[in-house]
Amino acid sequence: MRAYCGTMRVLVTGGAGFIGSQVVTALAAAGHDVRSLDNLHPAAHRDSAHHRASVTIGDIRDRATVDSSLASVDAVVHQAAMVGMGVDLQDAPEYVSCNDLGTAVLLAAMAARGVRRLVLASSMVVYGEGAYDCAGHGRVRPASRRASDLDAGIFDPRCPSCATPLRPTLVDEDDPLDPRSVYAATKLAQEHLARAWALATGGTATALRYHNVYGHGMPRDTPYAGVAAIFRSSLERGDAPRVFEDGAQRRDFVHVRDVAAANVAALGAADPPTGLRPYNVGSGVVTTVADMARTLAQAMGGPAPVVTAEFRPADVRHVTASSARAAKELGFTATVGFDDGMREFATADLRS
Repeated sequence: MRAYCGTMRVLVTGGAGFIGSQVVTALAAAGHDVRSLDNLHPAAHRDSAHHRASVTIGDIRDRATVDSSLASVDAVVHQAAMVGMGVDLQDAPEYVSCNDLGTAVLLAAMAARGVRRLVLASSMVVYGEGAYDCAGHGRVRPASRRASDLDAGIFDPRCPSCATPLRPTLVDEDDPLDPRSVYAATKLAQEHLARAWALATGGTATALRYHNVYGHGMPRDTPYAGVAAIFRSSLERGDAPRVFEDGAQRRDFVHVRDVAAANVAALGAADPPTGLRPYNVGSGVVTTVADMARTLAQAMGGPAPVVTAEFRPADVRHVTASSARAAKELGFTATVGFDDGMREFATADLRS
């Protein structure tokens, strides 16, 4: 396997976005020559305060725009996507168009231009539920939670064989994939497209499965925002964050600067042995949603969160990362601690 040294000319798609803009900054700081392409989709860009003058405004679904942007490029870091769970199934055509058609156009143009290195922003949502152990049956894959259990306040999944509650553990990259939303399905489709491209062209594709990303520049107050931004917006209004279920849902909250660092590491790492190689990108720290809400409320001096027992049937219960593969193969380990990151996030600029 060959590690990449020195500088590259890199195209970052979605380079004006929450994560993409941080990736651009980190790549430039590492000495790379960076170009950005972004269509400024209104789901993520409702004002122009975070737009960079160096960003080319264009859509990756437009072949001519992509062809032009790829001229003399050595590698692509593909961040462009419509993110979040959306409102309802009426969002499905736009998710598929932005995420999957856009990726297909990009990969076709890369093949034609001879660009053979790709780092893809994927997501933990491709796993659906995380990893679970049963005392009697070992590692098991739970089915979707039953409506009767949720109504009764029983939120943890049950063993499909004996119906006993399961113990959550860390998910690794070889665990089964089970996307449970339109967004999740499009992210997994991006991985499949990237693998097909790599096998057909001899290119190298690295998929970074981001866990719950938060930090400076996060969008606020949209149906597509993450839970950290939703809680922060509530606290800014003087309202208590409303925590669904019993608040014990396990997540891995990773700071956006660490996610940007993972992209830099992936770009310079040795080639994957075959096709596409996925990596979890998390903090390595398991945190419950209620703990995150309490930590943020304390940092902002706001009201304590309210645990509501409300639920959304499609939500997954627990999904937390083992980032051991990224540490071993990419040399990436998160450096922003959860408490420090949340204190910073309490006053960080967000996108309106």
